[in-house]
Amino acid sequence: MRCRKNTLPPSTQRTRRRMEFLCDLSLLCGKRRMEHCLLMQLLCPVPHAILVEAFRISTQESEREGVSMSATIIFTNSFLIDCTGREPQEGATVVVEGDTIRAVEVGRRVTIPSGATVIDLRGKTLMPGLIDAHVHMGITEAIPSHARRFSEAVYVCKVAANLRETLLEGFTTVRDAGGAYWGFKEALQMGLIEGPRLLISGRSLSQTGGHGDSRHPYQSALPSDEDIRVSSLICDGVDAVRRGAREQLRLGADQIKVMAGGGAMSPTDELDTTQYSIPELRAAVEEAEAAGTYVMAHVYSPRSICNALEAGVRSLEHGNLLDEASARQIKARGAYLVPTLATYEIIARQGKEYGIGPENLRKINLAREKSFEALQIAYTTGVKIASGSDLLGPMHIYKGQELALKGEVMRPMDVLLATTRVNAELLQLADRIGTVEAGKWADLIVVDGNPLEDLTLWQRHQTSVLLVMKGGKIYKNLL
Repeated sequence: MRCRKNTLPPSTQRTRRRMEFLCDLSLLCGKRRMEHCLLMQLLCPVPHAILVEAFRISTQESEREGVSMSATIIFTNSFLIDCTGREPQEGATVVVEGDTIRAVEVGRRVTIPSGATVIDLRGKTLMPGLIDAHVHMGITEAIPSHARRFSEAVYVCKVAANLRETLLEGFTTVRDAGGAYWGFKEALQMGLIEGPRLLISGRSLSQTGGHGDSRHPYQSALPSDEDIRVSSLICDGVDAVRRGAREQLRLGADQIKVMAGGGAMSPTDELDTTQYSIPELRAAVEEAEAAGTYVMAHVYSPRSICNALEAGVRSLEHGNLLDEASARQIKARGAYLVPTLATYEIIARQGKEYGIGPENLRKINLAREKSFEALQIAYTTGVKIASGSDLLGPMHIYKGQELALKGEVMRPMDVLLATTRVNAELLQLADRIGTVEAGKWADLIVVDGNPLEDLTLWQRHQTSVLLVMKGGKIYKNLL
């Protein structure tokens, strides 16, 4: 039967809806090249012509954003905070060739090669891209288990949106603390989606009833191991922990995450409990070290901190209940503390509207009350303080608040160092990122204002973060 004029058959209507979806997805992921349509094709197979049209629309949008303009980009007249520990430098010039910083000059004339792009940063601050050492890119909902209410295709889109938003906020590297599926890292490396450099832990290792066990007492079945939306792996006993660590490493984990103490968002444990025996923790450490990496441990109480240190854990997450004795132990062992203040502040204020229950909010408020005291103890003791945000789901957009919160205890420069150089050392990437020095990757941001005078500017990142460069490519340019 012939269709009436201006009336599309159902199959064509479906195709048009698919095309609209793909166009939206292409804008979401910030596509730049035709091969990016591979991701769309995986999610929703459609004819090649429609993929071409989706790419054409995404390209029009991309042209309104900053992109690399030549093989050589020279930033001039900047107020440079290089995060090496040196004082800021006025009138600095930074030369980027390809994906690398080739020169940093102050007070010396720089020869501008033919064809170079020159960006005058007079009145603006140039600094390294920020690093967040505790994110959950793969946790797309405020209540993590709610991710399974959506299809895996929708879940993939949500993670892609989280990654791109994180990059545009000025974070050029993040360490995922459990939940990011290895495929997202691969997609970033292939250029299929945009986002920061992503170091993954795979699934966090948790004991039964531990912080990574999302089951309530009335539930018994564990979620499927095949579900990419699941962020933790339940394993009990030394052999199971060893096998779990090996499996995460097989799947591309850059480090191993273990739950060594109670948590605020889990249903059946208190903050001050210890989880995993020292032999179990040591098994994870042995497997990580055999693979040339390390373990990060979720801990709150002094006892859980000391257990983790005894087992050889290198990175201690949260630590809100630490005392002076446990802080001294952290320093003596040369471990890093990763305070995550923003998550408690945001959940305490907004958790109820996200459906977080009263029992979880009680624990969140307890952690919040102790967080600044713990940071003060660690800071005064001389512990190596890194920085993370630990935000979940729709709260990812508040990462920038972490800097201002740390600034209530720490000197502004020390906050910036924690979020750049110290984090790079923790991630074992100090030779590549974290400072503005010749030979390092060109991960740079430009901000409107002086963060040493105003750490809140990242709370206005939409307008205050003017330029974001990762690996020599400009992803955001408001200059």
